Amino acid sequence: MRSQGSFQRDFWFIVAASVAWGTVGVANQAIYAHTATNALSLAFFRLAIAAPLFLIACLRLLGRRFLSIKLRDLGVMVLMGAMQALYQASYSAAIAYSGVTISTLIALCVAPIIVVLCSTFLMHERPTRSTLLALLCAFFGTILLVVSRTDPQQGNFSLVGIGLALLSATGYAAFILFGRLFTTSYHSVQINFVAFGTGALILLAFALPGGLVATYPTGDWLLLFYLGSIPTALAYGLFQAGMRSVSATAASIITLFEPLTAALLAWLLFHEQLGPFGILGGLLLVGALLLLAYKK
Repeated sequence: MRSQGSFQRDFWFIVAASVAWGTVGVANQAIYAHTATNALSLAFFRLAIAAPLFLIACLRLLGRRFLSIKLRDLGVMVLMGAMQALYQASYSAAIAYSGVTISTLIALCVAPIIVVLCSTFLMHERPTRSTLLALLCAFFGTILLVVSRTDPQQGNFSLVGIGLALLSATGYAAFILFGRLFTTSYHSVQINFVAFGTGALILLAFALPGGLVATYPTGDWLLLFYLGSIPTALAYGLFQAGMRSVSATAASIITLFEPLTAALLAWLLFHEQLGPFGILGGLLLVGALLLLAYKK
């Protein structure tokens, strides 16, 4: 059984990963300002840059042992890569149909609910009262935060868009749940090398028909390397390591710290106003984190 010290360490690993993910929007926005690229191209390069970084980490930390993966487990890791690609591709497509607001709300808020249901009924991880309260705080906090930052006229209730956003949430939740299965059996970099290598290949297949954008100024290549190394390779490595002693349910809730980070960066860098609802949403998210961090 994991000690409280191990839980605290792993908890903050996942918080750090969520903060890193919150910088993705700012980096993407900077690239869009200089280059006529598209979401699938950016998603592909994120994963394509991260995969060799995971390989280097595997060779340094595990040596040849990184190849010691059971065939059945290898299949699940490949499936994790497919779920990561599904999450990225479906979310990008959902925005085209339903706009940012609806797509983001569904993708971010539905995923923890899927994780809670699957963890409870399939993996027998019974959430505590404090975890459920944290889920409610994070759920409503995310809604307030996202709605306060987005023009309501940007979205519409397209059934296709809603379906794609639900598919995105399902892919994200499945990635978390499958990853939880291997936390004690394999190193986090080992899991992610297989998953992100697979995801990059799948996203490449999606991006090529629509036109893969591979020409960027030097500054944007540096931003792409940042996207692949920090909020992808480092963040997912920390996230996977953090799930050693943090339940899948708690991990999925902690990841909702991502929109709060994005909102704070937008406020600091682009002077976007949060408004009273955004501030309330941020406070609810912080409250959810505190409930999880100091639960008994």
